[in-house]
Amino acid sequence: MSIRQFAYVLLFFFPLGAFSQNGTETFPRGARSMGMGNTHVTLFDAWSIFNNIGGLSRLTESQVFVGYDHLLNLNELTTLSAGAAFKNDLGAWGLGISSFGGAQFNQQNIGLGFSNQMGITSIGIKINYFQTNIEGFGRGAAPVIELGGVAELGPQLFFGAHIYNPTRSKLGKNAPDRLPTVVKAGFSYRPSAKIMVNMEAEKEILLDPMLKVGLEYNLMDRFWARAGVNSNPHNLFFGIGFKPKKFHLDYAMTQNNALGNTHHFSFTYAFTKQ
Repeated sequence: MSIRQFAYVLLFFFPLGAFSQNGTETFPRGARSMGMGNTHVTLFDAWSIFNNIGGLSRLTESQVFVGYDHLLNLNELTTLSAGAAFKNDLGAWGLGISSFGGAQFNQQNIGLGFSNQMGITSIGIKINYFQTNIEGFGRGAAPVIELGGVAELGPQLFFGAHIYNPTRSKLGKNAPDRLPTVVKAGFSYRPSAKIMVNMEAEKEILLDPMLKVGLEYNLMDRFWARAGVNSNPHNLFFGIGFKPKKFHLDYAMTQNNALGNTHHFSFTYAFTKQ
């Protein structure tokens, strides 16, 4: 059996079990968060539409973005993401679209979310339409809800939490399997404008918890370096970022001793500023 065939077997038989914690349904998008070990529940950027809708309202500008995630050097395990976040006086609206897989197995998601800030707390809700296509088995689709929030506990300390699929939506109307329900929570310590340290826990209700730690450091005016580590499974993460005035370029690499490296790229453009 080739690596390509083996990957298909894994996707066909374990899409909602062993891989749901890092699977396509809840896979974080955006190379910035990936470079920090997926510690993203306290981040405030346009990718919050995918990672934690509660952080979206803390944006200071409207943005559009695209991302590319390439897993195990297989085109069939590639994720493409795109979206936009719009900031106004009422809060922030976000639209996110993503596509994963190839001709035999693929998943698409489109989601619309809203986030608002009330004092030190930002909360948000997102509604998705999630679709899975498997050649020879047909198509399944279902609505999926996400809820999230971020609280500023102090000038240097933030707390964030997020839940994906609290209603336990199924893979499709007539499918016996349910999409994963994932709960995430964590803290972010920011002793200065140059350093961010994130600590986070993630739990899919059918799997053991995952612990995550991430670091972001501002090397110079427009350059950032990032690193992170996860448990269960044990993964290492590295990333860099470049932020001129209107756009952000980010790259990250996930290192897994058993499966190899995964590469992540993202581009964000800001077109208005409050």
